[in-house]
Amino acid sequence: MKLTSKTFADGSRIPGNNAFCIPDGKGHAQLGDNRNPHLAWSDLPAGTRSLVLICHDPDVPTRPDDVNQEGRTVPASLPRCDFTHWILVDLAPTGEIAEGEFSSAVTACGKPGPAGPRGTRQGINDYTAWFAGDAQMTGDYHGYDGPCPPWNDEIVHHYVFTLYALDVERLPADGRLTLDVVKQAMQGHLLGQASLTGLYALNPSVHC
Repeated sequence: MKLTSKTFADGSRIPGNNAFCIPDGKGHAQLGDNRNPHLAWSDLPAGTRSLVLICHDPDVPTRPDDVNQEGRTVPASLPRCDFTHWILVDLAPTGEIAEGEFSSAVTACGKPGPAGPRGTRQGINDYTAWFAGDAQMTGDYHGYDGPCPPWNDEIVHHYVFTLYALDVERLPADGRLTLDVVKQAMQGHLLGQASLTGLYALNPSVHC
C-alpha cells in the first residue's frame, strides 16, 4: 500500500499555498491559501471498501508560554505533542484527491461538516480547540486546515498524512467525528496503512 503526492515528495517541504499560514516577510506570519495537497494511493489490500485519511503534526509545543512571542523562541528541547490537521472518512478507494478539492482557503470559525465532497465525512481538527478562546475565529473546524507552526519555533515541523484501508464502506461512527472517535471506530476493520510526511517551518532561521 502506497501514498504519494504531486504536491510534495515524502520528506520534503510542503508548499506555502497548502499552509494555513505563510511567512509575512517580517519574521512573523500571515494567512495562506490553505489548499489541501494532492494525494494518490496504490496497491490497496484486497477487500478494501473505504479509506480514512488522518494528518497530524507531532511537533507541537506542549507549553504555549513562548509561542509567537517577540524576543523569545520555542526551544527545540521542549517536549512535543500531536496536533490533528485533517480527518477524512468514507473515502472511496478509487480515484485520488485533487489539490484544493477539500479546502482552498482559511475559513474563519471553521468549515462546516461533517458532510464532505464525494460522499465523504470530515472530522474535527485541532484548530477547533486552538481558536476556542478567540471570538473572531472560534468554531468547529472540519476537514483540512494546513500547517501554521509557531513563527519562532527552533525546529521544523513534520506533517504526517496517513491513509488507512478499511473493510467497511462506511466508518461505523456518527455525530461529531473527533480523532478518538474515528480511531475507536476503525478497530477491527483495518486492512493496511501507508504514510507520507511533509515538512514546514515559519521561522526564517529554520530551513527544511
